[in-house]
Amino acid sequence: MEDSWKKDLAWVLIALLAVFTLQTGLKVALHTDSPLVIVVSESMEPVFYRGDVVLLKGINEENIDDVHLNDVIVYKRPGYEYPIIHRVRDIKTVELGGKVEKCFVTWGDNNWAPDPDYPTPYGMIPCVPAYAVEDKALLVFPKIGLIPLIIREHLGLG
Repeated sequence: MEDSWKKDLAWVLIALLAVFTLQTGLKVALHTDSPLVIVVSESMEPVFYRGDVVLLKGINEENIDDVHLNDVIVYKRPGYEYPIIHRVRDIKTVELGGKVEKCFVTWGDNNWAPDPDYPTPYGMIPCVPAYAVEDKALLVFPKIGLIPLIIREHLGLG
């Protein structure tokens, strides 16, 4: 009976080590700091629901051409606390500071209009510039993030 707590502690440590190893491995393999994210809004329903976990692949200047029409991307928007995950509805080019840049018109599947114009140092543009794109969605795991999401919200953490 005395060794029971040692076994329990060993299993907890093994589980924590496994989660850490998986997260680190995914970060390296998928070239992103956040390979697994929990969906927090309804803007992508019925494709992604609140509490779904999405597997992401990092996007940068070298692989921006991997983003195609109808892909779901994650991008940062100035003034927003969390990254936005929306579908690419159109791909354009814009001139920013004398440089032609790829630009993505995005729109949540559950939204009635495209995302608002994007603020750049050169003014507002009607699409998300390539430099703001961080990730591309690869796979969704339905509802497995719902419990952590509810806990975070009840603790006032987001």
